[in-house]
Amino acid sequence: MNQWMELADKVLEGGRPTTAESLAVLDCPDDDILPLMHAAFLIRKKHFGKKVKLNMILNAKSGLCPENCGYCAQSAVSTAPVDTYSMVSKVTLLEGAKRAYEQNIGTYCMVASGRGPSNKDIDHLVEAVTDIKNTYGMKICACLGLLKPEQARRLKEAGVDRYNHNVNTSENNHSAITTSHTYEDRVDTVDTAKQAGMSPCSGIIAGMKESKQDLVDMAESLKELDADSIPVNFLHAIDGTPLEGVHELNPLYCLKVLALFRFINPSKEIRVAGGREENLRSLQPLALYAANSIFIGDYLTTEGQNNTEDHRMLADLGFEVESVEEMKASMQQ
Repeated sequence: MNQWMELADKVLEGGRPTTAESLAVLDCPDDDILPLMHAAFLIRKKHFGKKVKLNMILNAKSGLCPENCGYCAQSAVSTAPVDTYSMVSKVTLLEGAKRAYEQNIGTYCMVASGRGPSNKDIDHLVEAVTDIKNTYGMKICACLGLLKPEQARRLKEAGVDRYNHNVNTSENNHSAITTSHTYEDRVDTVDTAKQAGMSPCSGIIAGMKESKQDLVDMAESLKELDADSIPVNFLHAIDGTPLEGVHELNPLYCLKVLALFRFINPSKEIRVAGGREENLRSLQPLALYAANSIFIGDYLTTEGQNNTEDHRMLADLGFEVESVEEMKASMQQ
C-alpha cells in the first residue's frame, strides 16, 4: 500500500495528518499525482459520494473599497480598471437569484466590496433575501466584509444561510498581504457569523508568496474554525494590483493543495474557486477528485469558464450535480 492510501485510511478512521504528513502531500512527486488524488477521492466519496455542489456569485457592490489587500483589483491600492458601483437594486439581486435557480445552482452568493456593510446595506439585503427565500427557497450566502453581531443576527433572521469571510492566507503571512485589517478581524467575523446561526464559509488564496508551512497552517486554522465550506482560490494575478506578475503556481501543485485540504478537512465542502481556469488549466477535472464544489459563471472581476463547459466536465467525470431541491432538503434536516 502506498503512503497516500495509508494517509487516506488514517483519515477515514478518524485520524488527523501530522505536520510532516501534510507537508509531504505538498511535496508529492509529480509522478505520484494520480495515486494522491485517488486517495483524496476516497475521503471525498465517503462524505459526498459523486455529488457536486454548484455556486454562483453576484457582485452586488463593486470597487470603492478602502482596504489594501494586495490581490484585489477593487482595493484602494489597485490601479486595475474595474467597474465601480454602489449596492445594486433589489430587482438585480432577484434577477440573479432567478438565473441561479433556473440553472439548478444550489447556492446563490451575494458579494459586496468594502470593509463591511452599512446598516443601510443590511436593510436593503434583508428585504431582497426575504423575497428570494419566499420565491425560490434556495440557499443564500452573503459576503459583505467585517460583520457586527447585530448585522449578523438580522441577516440570519432574513434567511441568509451562509456567511463567507475568507482568512485568505496564514496568520504568519497576513501582514504581507494587507495591513488595513488584522487576521484576528477575519477570524472574529467568521465567529460572529457562527454565533448568529449562519453556516461559516471561509477559505484561502494560494499563490501569494506563502510557504508550504503557511498552506498547512491555513488548512489547520480552518479546521479549528470549523468552517463548513472552504473555497480554495488560486491567485489570478491582476495587472495594477500589488501582486501583479506573481505566478508561483502550476496545475500539479494546485491539485496537491486541494488534496491537502481534503486530508485535513475530510467532511467539509471544499470548493475549487477563483483562478481555477487560469491555474489548473487542462487539469481542472482532476480537481473534483478532492473538491466537491465549484463556482459556475464569472467571479468578481475575472471571467470564469463557460457554464456549458463546466457541465460537460462534470458529466464526463460521471459526477452528478446536487440539485436545488436536494439542497433545500439538506437544509431542512
